[in-house]
Amino acid sequence: MTEPEELKTHLLTAIEAAAGLDALEAVRVEALGKQGRVTQLLKTMGAMSPEERQANGPAIHGLREAVTQAIAARKALLEQIALDAQLAGEALDMTLPVDVPIAGTVHPVSQVMDELAEIFADLGFAVATGPEIEDDWHNFGALNIPETHPARAMQDTFYIAPRAGAQEGSAPMVLRTHTSPVQIRTMVEVAKRHHGAGAPIRIIAPGRVYRSDWDATHTPMFHQVEGLVIDKGITLGHLKWTLETFLKAFFERDDVVLRLRPSYFPFTEPSAEVDVGFSVDKGKRVIGGAEGWMEVLGSGMVHPRVIAACGLDPDEWQGFAFGCGIDRLAMLKYGIDDLRPVFEADVRWLKHYGFAALDVPTLSGGVGTPG
Repeated sequence: MTEPEELKTHLLTAIEAAAGLDALEAVRVEALGKQGRVTQLLKTMGAMSPEERQANGPAIHGLREAVTQAIAARKALLEQIALDAQLAGEALDMTLPVDVPIAGTVHPVSQVMDELAEIFADLGFAVATGPEIEDDWHNFGALNIPETHPARAMQDTFYIAPRAGAQEGSAPMVLRTHTSPVQIRTMVEVAKRHHGAGAPIRIIAPGRVYRSDWDATHTPMFHQVEGLVIDKGITLGHLKWTLETFLKAFFERDDVVLRLRPSYFPFTEPSAEVDVGFSVDKGKRVIGGAEGWMEVLGSGMVHPRVIAACGLDPDEWQGFAFGCGIDRLAMLKYGIDDLRPVFEADVRWLKHYGFAALDVPTLSGGVGTPG
């Protein structure tokens, strides 16, 4: 029987000549489809006698196997050729810059708050918070601020009209002018909890505060951090060491020099303004050295009247407090010249001064992670 051999030669030649997958599929249908030539040849075996089937069967089955294997091999080759062509056409130039997806940034003030929390946590301080709308006693009275003090004037403080139903003549509420009320609330809570016996306190109180100002270095709302330590045997030496350690860690320089100048605050006695030394590098002031002095914060020993007002015995408990503007610290550290853009939400400004979300400040990695 010569037909299977002739058909095998014809089909294998057609398979080899198929230039693409579509041409190969046409050959497959011609050979193995329902009406394919190999399929029709297989159907003739049903009408053969046993002797003819035994004589012709191997050749016909061999034809089917040879064609099937040849189609599979040719298909694999053509698919590989197509894949190679696709990869060659879609090659990436790894030297080209990658498009960076648009992402938000951490505001420098938020970053500095995290830096402060990290530094003071290492010194054993906890973070305390309180309401931004305060009563007169927590904001002024408990802090030994007299009725005639300029800070109580309408030009300096935002007053809020009494709520409906408030007692006639009651003191109006205010937008807190500092975070010192958080110190008062903390001391009062400790005194209540320990029935006036007191307990050591180490807190910082960061947050928003409000004053009636608006220029290049003042805004109606700004951020402040205050610190408070209450314990037995506390001295000015503890205050100076704490501030020196804090400022060296914050500005990441060991040559930070402090100068304490006598000053006056109603809630501390004695009181001191704290200046930090700076040097001049390429026409700009850089924290470190002592070519000049720059005021950075106020501080002092907590006034005995403040301690007593909170329910603690000032003869047994002493402490120190300090406070500074977080926005000003951010300006000094990261070269921000004007305070107002800090609050204007300009995306270009935020992109320039902002920090990546994963730039979390750590003492081991450096609290001033690059923006």
